[in-house]
Amino acid sequence: MSMSRSPRDIARRLSKKSRAGSDKGDGWRRETFTLPRTDARAKAREWFDRYPKAAYMTEIEFWRELDDGRIEFVMRRLPSAD
Repeated sequence: MSMSRSPRDIARRLSKKSRAGSDKGDGWRRETFTLPRTDARAKAREWFDRYPKAAYMTEIEFWRELDDGRIEFVMRRLPSAD
């Protein structure tokens, strides 16, 4: 049995794979961090440098300060330019 390799088939297969790996099945790649404030800023800056907003729509989806002063935040980006 041969596997079809048309661009449409490849795109469909990749789309299914990326949806399976997404938290919410909406195509976004997310990662949650809990870090001291200065480390949280550095990690967010690292994400914006590595995944520029113009290409990946990178953003901080959610953040909050915990009782101990650490910052919990979720970074998200689209895998479109990977």
